[in-house]
Amino acid sequence: MSDFSRRKFLKTGAAALAGITIAPSSILGMSHGHVSPTDKLNLVAVGIGGMGHANINNVKGTENIVALCDVDWKYAKGVFDEFPNAKKYWDYRKMYDEMGKSIDGVIIATADHTHAIITADAMTMGKHVYCQKPLTHSVYESRLLTKLAASTGVVTQMGNQGASGEGTDLVCEWIWNGEIGEVTKVECATDRPIWPQGLNA
Repeated sequence: MSDFSRRKFLKTGAAALAGITIAPSSILGMSHGHVSPTDKLNLVAVGIGGMGHANINNVKGTENIVALCDVDWKYAKGVFDEFPNAKKYWDYRKMYDEMGKSIDGVIIATADHTHAIITADAMTMGKHVYCQKPLTHSVYESRLLTKLAASTGVVTQMGNQGASGEGTDLVCEWIWNGEIGEVTKVECATDRPIWPQGLNA
């Protein structure tokens, strides 16, 4: 007859379970493309139409989108519909108040003049931030966010795809290395509307 008591069984089982919960992610399949739900970030987004939607699309496959905020729900309807389980907000301050303890980071793609304050509020809460350009509109705002980044230790990034993309880097390298000869003229074109909106270039 075994001397293995119920107490000993539970103690051994608890130890084994603890070992599973701290196992390396490679054992749980991350090295094969599987990410455990507990390894995903809980993200919220403020300003979800246009560029905000593009930013969300870049992380929706790897992270949890838990809340969305936009002042124009008609414009944002398609994004709201795409994430039916995400909480919906008009006011980012209410979203921060209600979701602050359960989120890891914030994506910000609102109107330009609102970037700094929404970013500062998120950083003050200790949340990581990805914010579209321009990050600030004044030297004061830039210094404020720099100090907040240093004091909070959060990870921040500004969306500067236009200046940091591979194509831009490649053209710069060609010019710097003289690979296309001396550049005497540059012509640019765009398919985007110019200001005021609706007029074509």
